[in-house]
Amino acid sequence: MRQSRSVIICGGGVIGLSCAYYLAREGWRVTVVERNAEGADTCAHGSAGFVSPSHVIPLAAPGMVWKGLKWMMSSRSPFYIKPRLDGDLMRWGWLFARACNERHVRRSAPVLRDLCLESRKMFVDWADITGNAFALKTEGLLNLCQTQEGLAHETHGLAALANELGIEAQVLDAAQTAALEPGARLAVVGSVYFPIDAHITPRRLMAALPALLKDMGVKFSWNTSIYGWRAEGGRIAGVSTTAGDLFADEYVLTGGSWSPAMVAGLGLRLPMQAGKGYSLTIEKPRFQLSKALILTERRVAVTPMGETLRFGGTMEISGHSDNVRPERVEQIIAAARAFFPEITAADFAGLKPWFGYRPVTPDGLPYIGRLGRYANLATASGHAMLGLTMAPVSGLLIAELLSGRKPSVDLTLLNPNRFA
Repeated sequence: MRQSRSVIICGGGVIGLSCAYYLAREGWRVTVVERNAEGADTCAHGSAGFVSPSHVIPLAAPGMVWKGLKWMMSSRSPFYIKPRLDGDLMRWGWLFARACNERHVRRSAPVLRDLCLESRKMFVDWADITGNAFALKTEGLLNLCQTQEGLAHETHGLAALANELGIEAQVLDAAQTAALEPGARLAVVGSVYFPIDAHITPRRLMAALPALLKDMGVKFSWNTSIYGWRAEGGRIAGVSTTAGDLFADEYVLTGGSWSPAMVAGLGLRLPMQAGKGYSLTIEKPRFQLSKALILTERRVAVTPMGETLRFGGTMEISGHSDNVRPERVEQIIAAARAFFPEITAADFAGLKPWFGYRPVTPDGLPYIGRLGRYANLATASGHAMLGLTMAPVSGLLIAELLSGRKPSVDLTLLNPNRFA
C-alpha cells in the first residue's frame, strides 16, 4: 500500500466514485472534485440500471453508418444525430464510420465481455458490503422481439456472438418468454434470454457510494468546477478549481461527456460526443416484472426498480443541449404501449422526462489509461451506454494502473491516446 500517495478524482459520477473506492482501498489519499452539489443528478441516476455482460457488441458495428444516415433524417429515430456544422462532430463521425466493421466487433467483443463480467462480480461484492443498498437483482435480461425478422437478427447476431464468447444466450419462443416473465402480458413472437445479466436501482447506488467512501476517508469537494491545469516537465503539478488550486501526486479524469473540454487546455484530444438518453419512471405500474427487458425493435430498455418501472432509451447526438424533444419521449411511450397491451397513455400522464448525457467515443469503447505525455494523468471515461455496468471494473483498472500492477483486463484497445 502507498498510504502517503494522494490522488484527485476529477468528476464525481459513478465512474469517479468507483475509482475513488478502489484507490482508497489501496491506501491512497483520495479527493473527489465534483462541479455539482452532493446528491445532484448524474448520468447514472436516470439510467436503466443494467449490469449487462450480454452487451458485447460496440455501438460502432456493421450497418450503423447506413442506419445513422437514415435515422438522421428523423428526430424520432432510435439513434438521432442532429445535423450541424461542428468540426468535432464531423471528425467523430469520420472515426465512427471507420470503426463500423466486422473486424472491429470481433476485436472489441472479448474486451467488452471481460470488462462486463468482471464488473458483475464486483457488483455482487458491493451488494455484500452495503447490505445490497442498491437492490441488485440477478434474474437476467430478456431481449423481447415483436417480429420474426427481429428475432432472427438477434438469434444470428448478438445471441450467436454471446454464446461464442461464453455468455449464455437462450432463444425463446413467445410461450417460453411468457413463462419467464408471467407478471405482464407481452406482445412478442419471442426473445433472447441472458441469464447472467442483472440490474440495480441507480439512485440508491449513487446514494450508497458516497456514504461508503466517506467511511473510507475519501474527501469530497462539491460545487467545485475545474477550469485549468498546471503542467511542469511532463507532469500535472496542480489543478485550478473554483475552490482554489488543488495538488496531488496523481490525477484521474472522470468527467463523462464533459471530459474533452476539461483537458482542452492541456492540448489533449479525446474524441467524444454527448449522447442524450431519456427515461420515464412509472411509480405504480399496472404489473410487476422480475427481469430487465429490451424492446428490441424500438431500442427501449425496461427495468423494474422496487415498486416502480422505468422505460429508457434513444441516443441523441445533439451536444450538451437541455432541450427536451417531445417526439423522442413519445417514441418511448409508443414502444411501451406496443409491447405491453395493458399499458395506456394515461400511465405516463404527468411524468417528467429525465435525460442525461452518455459519453460516446467513436469506436464504442471507453478510454481507460494514461493520458498523453503527462505521466501522472489518467482517465476512465467514454463508456457510452455501459457506464454503470463498467463502473466497478473501471475503478479497479485505474487503481491497478496507478499502483503499478498489471491490469486485470487488457487495456490495449482502451488506450485513451488511440485517436490522438
